[in-house]
Amino acid sequence: MEHPLMFDPDDPLLARVRGIALALPGAAEKLSHGRAAFYTGKVFAYYSGSLKVDGTWVQHPRSVLVLADLDGQSVLRSLPGSYVPGYLGGSGWTGLDLDTTTDWDEVSEFVRNSYLLTAPATLRRRLGPA
Repeated sequence: MEHPLMFDPDDPLLARVRGIALALPGAAEKLSHGRAAFYTGKVFAYYSGSLKVDGTWVQHPRSVLVLADLDGQSVLRSLPGSYVPGYLGGSGWTGLDLDTTTDWDEVSEFVRNSYLLTAPATLRRRLGPA
């Protein structure tokens, strides 16, 4: 069963996230459950997410989901516009809503850190220093 598209493919915020993610060594994009997913061997970022509130799924179509260690989760989840996405939140993923006030340097750092947690060592070595 194919999932419906959960984002606008022409969204300029997606274009920004795509540029950040695909600039990383070996990164590629695929559709996963109706969402844009950026991966090497494993997914390191998604565009668009959702969470369940009082039994109803609330969509966050203009957001990026990233993986973080426990310290990183604490930082991410303290930010305005952050949320714990359904299904993935328990595995260390955090969603960040994107808008005109987004700090793109910060988003780049979060995506890069997520990449470092998931990419094979050969690709991590190609990345170089921050």
